[in-house]
Amino acid sequence: MDVGTWTPLHADVFRSYSWSANVCGKKQWYFLPPSQHHLVFDRNMKSSVYDIFADVSQSKFPGFEKAIWWECTQEENEVIFVPSGWYHQVHNLEDTISINHNWFNGYNLSWVWDLLLKDYNEASEYIEDLKGCDDFEELCQRNLAANTGMNFYDFFIFIVRFAFANVVLLHTFAQVKNETSRKPSKALQHICFNLESIRSTAVKMKPINTGDRQGVLLDLRKNLEDHSFIELCAAVGKTYELIHDTDEMTPTLLQCTDLMCTSFVRSQVQSSEDLVAFIDDALTKLGGAFSR
Repeated sequence: MDVGTWTPLHADVFRSYSWSANVCGKKQWYFLPPSQHHLVFDRNMKSSVYDIFADVSQSKFPGFEKAIWWECTQEENEVIFVPSGWYHQVHNLEDTISINHNWFNGYNLSWVWDLLLKDYNEASEYIEDLKGCDDFEELCQRNLAANTGMNFYDFFIFIVRFAFANVVLLHTFAQVKNETSRKPSKALQHICFNLESIRSTAVKMKPINTGDRQGVLLDLRKNLEDHSFIELCAAVGKTYELIHDTDEMTPTLLQCTDLMCTSFVRSQVQSSEDLVAFIDDALTKLGGAFSR
């Protein structure tokens, strides 16, 4: 980016985490923590300030002057981490090349759902006069996907497959435990935390009946026959190994198809309620191996 260019005030897509690495050049960052984000919105919480250095209307944004900004200068070869929900504005002080990455995980999954629900409510309000139409819900989901980048259907599939992958890894740990009598590790705690986070988010989704609305049915056994899903499990497992400096999962991960023989209450998930039951069952039957 050329010197003098800048990025308007915003929070990152899906309220994800992000990092930005400067290959060369210098940037000036201005951060606002989530506890103060209401100060940069209008009275109706519909639109936010575009440029914090512009002549901001006090009548439209009455709380703006109360905002306390965190400033940071990013030099060459430095990396900035942006937590979920932190509004920020960035100015290039020199010609700059940077690499950026966004992601979400068990720690900020609820932020993503809260954003989707908020944007869904706004999308349905905008076309409220069409509420009597048979395809009203489909229109809302279409608009949500266009405006936010995913809809309820996309998010539901994502968290179910994420749950499936973590259950496969939990099964792998159970196999290792039975063979070596190892004690529970930080990687195992990470997997259990992810499943509990997914469960917590699924509970919040229950009133919406996300999967039922879309008629989606996901089956763990069918996923285990999908090579791309096994690759997903391997990638997630490798990530946990790198984070926690362990090699507990890789040797037995290829045996994860044994999970098809495991007696679950249900391996099929069609609704958020099903997902809660599936996780509870997995933690009880597979997690129980680590309490012995």
